[in-house]
Amino acid sequence: MTEHEQHDRNDRNGERDRRLEEDLILAWLRATSVLKNTRITRKMIYNEAVVMAIVYERYREDGVGAVSFGEICRRTRMLKSLVNRTIGSLTARGFLERRTGEDKRTTYVIPIREKLPEFLEEHERSLDLSRRIIALIGEEDARTFCRIAEKVFNADPLPGREKDD
Repeated sequence: MTEHEQHDRNDRNGERDRRLEEDLILAWLRATSVLKNTRITRKMIYNEAVVMAIVYERYREDGVGAVSFGEICRRTRMLKSLVNRTIGSLTARGFLERRTGEDKRTTYVIPIREKLPEFLEEHERSLDLSRRIIALIGEEDARTFCRIAEKVFNADPLPGREKDD
């Protein structure tokens, strides 16, 4: 292969890579837009539903549901101030209760059991969206999507991103 042919081949590979990068960003934007704009919740704003889903997941695991503010920040990648506002709103509405850890430095939230049915009514809309997506793409692709999403979201920090960003 001549030097010129190798250069052309590299250009084509670079163009394919660039197209894949663009396609990935566009797919990501579409996916997040669908989730945020589908109005999967009616009585909660999106961030409230996200925080409640994390607390409810823990509640299903251990029957208590205590989750630290730090864990919520890590799992959602929301700013601490936004997590504080969201939790403040959920606390004021009676969905969550704040608790201070034994060391007095960590604050946790726990769900108010009497309000769980109201959250679960909202959560059912999210599950309905999941069922519609699974019906559209099939179980195998849905499981693949979940596996890939976990790999991306568990990267800490995300590739090319500093931990303090």
